[in-house]
Amino acid sequence: MNAHRGSAVLSSATTLKVQPAATALIDNSRLRLFSGSANVPLSQEVARYLGMDLGPMIRKRFADGELYIQIQESIRGCDVYLIQPCCHPVNDNLMELLIMIDACRRASARQVTAVIPYYGYARADRKTAGRESITAKLVANLITQAGANRILAMDLHSAQIQGYFDIPLDHIYGSPVVLDYLVSKQLSDIVVVSPDVGGVARARALAKKLDDAPLAIIDKRRQAHNVAEVLNVIGDVKGKTAVLVDDMIDTAGTISAGARLLREEGASHVYACATHAVFSPPAIERLSTGLFEEVIVTNTIPIAESDRFPQLVMLSVANMLGETIWRIHEDSSVSSMFR
Repeated sequence: MNAHRGSAVLSSATTLKVQPAATALIDNSRLRLFSGSANVPLSQEVARYLGMDLGPMIRKRFADGELYIQIQESIRGCDVYLIQPCCHPVNDNLMELLIMIDACRRASARQVTAVIPYYGYARADRKTAGRESITAKLVANLITQAGANRILAMDLHSAQIQGYFDIPLDHIYGSPVVLDYLVSKQLSDIVVVSPDVGGVARARALAKKLDDAPLAIIDKRRQAHNVAEVLNVIGDVKGKTAVLVDDMIDTAGTISAGARLLREEGASHVYACATHAVFSPPAIERLSTGLFEEVIVTNTIPIAESDRFPQLVMLSVANMLGETIWRIHEDSSVSSMFR
């Protein structure tokens, strides 16, 4: 695989057990695919993988800011898949998803599956102080009450969010796409680094697939929301290629401070890997300072051309989402893709 930095979106599905003839086997008579406005390019890629077109839909905003959605074809008795990450602007995109679900339910769809590549409010998954909302659970309730019958989500921030839904949820991972890319680079003397204790399971899983690479952990103390203090590295990184892995990069404060510490501890190269490129300011400035050889993310969240930088590598998860949609539609196993 050739890596094109700064603007490329690379497609990868070789780690997955993808059925090459999937598109030929799909019964399109009852399968419908629609896209919200949050990430249309990703939805178009998924549609191409499935060998079908996105369904027609009217979307507009009234003068007072209210959203209007109308499905422009009959979906009575159909299995409908709505692709909409709840990324910035989170509230608008979430509300659009709810309206799309409600419109499909009222149009007598047989089943409505909300395909949510990025689940907003995922970090509010528990109470850490008094009088707080568990917003991740609230969002789950809203989606369920709107009329969704099933959820397809990618790399949820915490595993317990799956239990917040009272409907079936298929949870898939972006790690096979990232793994394929890292293997293609033939990096030597790798150490996989978790940016905090909470991400150890994720880092360990990646390290195991990279020929049982050693693991290191950054001891981090968070002082406030979006503010972290990095203290020390647990593990040997001197002279090694450090691969920092996380589920998302938001302001990049944690991962940048971690990279700086790894450099100080003697790491020869530092790569950052994450599924979700949230990239809230000042993430771009922090990530493009030269701390990283590459910042590897996927396209679950769209990144504007103006926000791309030389070290950025985007990998496409469209094939993975498309394959999962096909397997759900055909009542096939989803978990077997990751064995």
